[in-house]
Amino acid sequence: MEFWQALILGLVEGLTEYLPVSSTGHLLVTQRLLGIEASEAANTYAIVIQAGAIAAVLGLYRSRVRQVALGALGRDKTGTRLLFALVVAFIPAAALGLATDDTIERYLFGPWPIAAAWAVGGLLLIAIAGRFRLRSGVALDDVQLRAALIVGVAQCAALWPGVSRSFATILGGLGAGLSMAAAVEFSFLLGLLTLGAATAYKTLDGGSAMLEVYGPVEIAAGFVTAWLSAVLAVKWMVAWLAERGLAIFGYWRLLAAGIVSVMVLTGHL
Repeated sequence: MEFWQALILGLVEGLTEYLPVSSTGHLLVTQRLLGIEASEAANTYAIVIQAGAIAAVLGLYRSRVRQVALGALGRDKTGTRLLFALVVAFIPAAALGLATDDTIERYLFGPWPIAAAWAVGGLLLIAIAGRFRLRSGVALDDVQLRAALIVGVAQCAALWPGVSRSFATILGGLGAGLSMAAAVEFSFLLGLLTLGAATAYKTLDGGSAMLEVYGPVEIAAGFVTAWLSAVLAVKWMVAWLAERGLAIFGYWRLLAAGIVSVMVLTGHL
């Protein structure tokens, strides 16, 4: 991998990780466009540079992360309740992901499954965007375990590349009665657990293969670029959803699905 390719992949990861458009789908398609063939090393790299996006949320939501950390020590009741909610939401996808990881990589890490997930998700977002626009509801401090479990089950859908973890968890949160702001923030915080676990697992499982193909400089470049671009993407998304709805992401997904489908059919991908 060339240095400039690492920068592009980091940029794509950071910009799309927390938007409901699927960073994994975008990364896999970008890898193919850059001439990076499917392999254990390439798939591991796409997951590992998520650490940059994790660092972005840790910085932007450090006060909330601190509250959860204090809750783990029994020094903040709200933080303790939120911690339990995050753990409950984390478990379903973690368990299912461990059981199906090899199968998912074998059958779903390709342009057609990704395009299909983008298209279906895009149509769904456009159809329901008006219903949840500027949605009021339960605040993050009042999230109950039932709502957390609903979000966790919804997150399982994101194991299919192209669905988007952010897409699944935000819609799960809104469906469970959370406000738009609470659903988005809960999705971000849950991402710290989910992406952190996925990054650690992939690093242990395929890290050696990745290091044989990609050097530490390229990995560091992907991490830093993902971190900086994720900061910008998260700030933009929060500001956008404060006054507008989710429909733009539905159109984005349909456009991406259309472009990828045409490129596959014409032999360019």
